[in-house]
Amino acid sequence: MPIRALLAAVLIAGATHAFAQTPAATPGPIAAEGCLGCHGPAGSGSGPIVALAGHDPAEMIAAMAAFRSNERAGTIMGRVARGYTEAEIAAIAAHFARLPR
Repeated sequence: MPIRALLAAVLIAGATHAFAQTPAATPGPIAAEGCLGCHGPAGSGSGPIVALAGHDPAEMIAAMAAFRSNERAGTIMGRVARGYTEAEIAAIAAHFARLPR
């Protein structure tokens, strides 16, 4: 590998690592991005739409399970909840639990 290519690779890797370490540049799980359209920026809620930020993860997981099984009413959440795996729901719940209310 020519020295220029090696140097470029090292610089790119270093810049990528530094960018990834910046908290503001670290997005939540990609699955949580789908929640923001209704639940607002950073899951802050809006009007009758509940805020997700700061919620207990176990409560969020239970709510998603209830939406999935149609035990809890929601305009679209039953369909949304069925689109996620258990692992994705857990990651989403953990992500929003870390955010301030």
